[in-house]
Amino acid sequence: MKNLLALLALFCALTAFLKPPKPTLYLIGDSTVRNTNAPQAGWGSQLASYFDTTKISINNSAMAGRSTRTFISEGRWEKVHNALKPGDFLIMQFGHNEGSAPDTTKAGRRGVLKGTGEETKDLVWPDGRQETVHTYGWYLRKFIKEAKAKGATPLVASMIPRNEWKEGKVIRATNDYGKWAAEVAKQEGVTFIDLNSITADKYDKLGPDEVKKFFPGDHTHTNEAGAHLNAESVVDGIKATKNLPLNKFLAKKRS
Repeated sequence: MKNLLALLALFCALTAFLKPPKPTLYLIGDSTVRNTNAPQAGWGSQLASYFDTTKISINNSAMAGRSTRTFISEGRWEKVHNALKPGDFLIMQFGHNEGSAPDTTKAGRRGVLKGTGEETKDLVWPDGRQETVHTYGWYLRKFIKEAKAKGATPLVASMIPRNEWKEGKVIRATNDYGKWAAEVAKQEGVTFIDLNSITADKYDKLGPDEVKKFFPGDHTHTNEAGAHLNAESVVDGIKATKNLPLNKFLAKKRS
């Protein structure tokens, strides 16, 4: 009995010195989050400089060309989901690749149904595989609910704005994907980062000529300077939610 008590005391003493595992912030999304096609860069590759990485790890699992639908169908979400642990965080940002009509063609394989409802469309691929396509909101809810079930804290970000202007103002996603992302975040009680509006406000102040410098190849993908601006907008959105635990991992000064 004395030996057992001694072992128990030793175990308690050892565990008292063990540090809890460092949390990880996972990022999922498309090429605007992770882009290896230099000089283009995604904001996810710049985000670590705004965090104290001695206290939290950043895992950028976004992949170019993916939509909410294909991020799941290709097994990418499964890998992130399996890695999530209690205390982790997840930021999701999709919307750039969802717009095509959902079907089994090359153009339509990324498309989703519009909105946040429970509508579905059943497809049969040439090899006989069946797929049920859902709405954009349905896919976001899946990420949110499954992350919560693992003890992680999910956050929803609206897509970054494109370099598209109308009457001197950046065109915003407030009538479609940005709106739907906000609706789902509210429904599920999670933090919404209005990345689209935060960055669009900055673009409006800079003006078309200056903003054009962020886009070396097209109207969607930024260079490193633009990626830093968007990463800063993500941080602005995090700071706007005062009681969000992720705030305590922000660096006091950008590294």
